[in-house]
Amino acid sequence: MEIFNISSDIREAHTLPTQFYTDPLYFAQAKEKIFARSWQWLGDDAAVRLPQHVQPLTLLEGYLNEPLLLSSDEQGEIRCLSNVCTHRGKVLVQQAGKCRKLICGYHGRRFALNGQFEYMPEFKEVCNFPSEADNLTPIPLQKWHGFLFAALDPQWDLAPVLAEINRRVGFLDFARFRYDPLTSRDYMVRAHWALYCENYLEGFHIPFVHPDLNALLDFATYSTEIHSFMNLQVGYASKGADCFALPKGHPDEGREVAAYYFWIFPNLMLNFYPWGLSVNVVKPLQPDLCKVGFITYIYDHQRFSQQTAAQTDKVEREDEAVVESVQQGIRSRFYKVGRYSPRYETGVHHFHQLIAQAMSAQ
Repeated sequence: MEIFNISSDIREAHTLPTQFYTDPLYFAQAKEKIFARSWQWLGDDAAVRLPQHVQPLTLLEGYLNEPLLLSSDEQGEIRCLSNVCTHRGKVLVQQAGKCRKLICGYHGRRFALNGQFEYMPEFKEVCNFPSEADNLTPIPLQKWHGFLFAALDPQWDLAPVLAEINRRVGFLDFARFRYDPLTSRDYMVRAHWALYCENYLEGFHIPFVHPDLNALLDFATYSTEIHSFMNLQVGYASKGADCFALPKGHPDEGREVAAYYFWIFPNLMLNFYPWGLSVNVVKPLQPDLCKVGFITYIYDHQRFSQQTAAQTDKVEREDEAVVESVQQGIRSRFYKVGRYSPRYETGVHHFHQLIAQAMSAQ
């Protein structure tokens, strides 16, 4: 499609045209072309850390709406499975908890915790039964420091992305990270999901939109690094601001880093601070509406405070306001496409190239 033609030369390139953000057809197509083929955040493994435990979940509720199941077998191996019974399609597991077998509450079909079919009443006369189709479909799963990622039909490998992230933050003691429900919340943003991601992918707006955040960062040294299906923005600390204690041999050794902002295509942000991790998941709902989940994992309670939470909320509200204004503006008859700053918008350019590649694929 012509609208998905982003020049590889950022100096010559134009942004995605407004149709991508406003036409319901492209919003619907992105469901299969982008989201079903990419890796999605499932959360941490707390509910299935012990053997013989299960946790049902819905992948991108309100958009993909795919019922999935995290299952830990007798040996403690964690799997991701389809949570739909292979007999008549009922959702199989409704509640998290300890479980020895997966038994459908509709007609009693039974599965092992690894998804293998075991038993079905009143099926002795059925020909060519059971077959592979009677097992629960396994979903590709990646595990990283207790965090889980799944993809329905992955078109790229997440492992190199996680390895690159680990190269920068692997020195942290991830065993100390603890989920904090009090500071985790969802924000409803009246804008297209990609507009929210674009705002995240550039520090260009920080001096204009986030005065408090700008005071903590040395904007002149703010940098973006591009990797396949991921990019990293490094926020270097201004004088006196809190920063990481980087180990010897670290790629940023000798520099004062206040934050590592990792983005994984298409909708996941992993924001590492000296106090811990803020995970942001952008969930499409409508062409002009998305839900942004903020999930907090605290690493160092002495460095985290209610003031930290308030600052995070303030930055989010500022982002929300500007993105919603962009959503209003792109519907104008007088705006079609924009251009990129070669210095500060390489992340947005990369994002648009990945969208164009995914939407053009068969």
